[in-house]
Amino acid sequence: METVRSSREIDRLFKEGTRTSHPLVLALIAPTPPGRGPCGRVAVIAGKKLGGAVARNRAKRVIRAAVQRASGPWPGWDVALIARDGAGAATPQRLDDAVRAITARIEHR
Repeated sequence: METVRSSREIDRLFKEGTRTSHPLVLALIAPTPPGRGPCGRVAVIAGKKLGGAVARNRAKRVIRAAVQRASGPWPGWDVALIARDGAGAATPQRLDDAVRAITARIEHR
């Protein structure tokens, strides 16, 4: 899975991206910039509000797994997924539902 790594690219998603929300995940969606190729990229973010490093890393790990199960990243789109409270403790089914809901919104753009 190709990821958005630089803070400049993540800042671009915050400024230019369309926000879509789910109780477990907030998504920022923007077209992949020209010159990056047709593949999409994903960034998974977990802020300190979620707790310590263990809780944040678990939230990111389970969200990444849900993205892979949903056949992400999505071609032509850069997506930042921001973990919300409960994302780390959510069942895989609930996370899959959250990512599917976000995927449906990406496909309608």
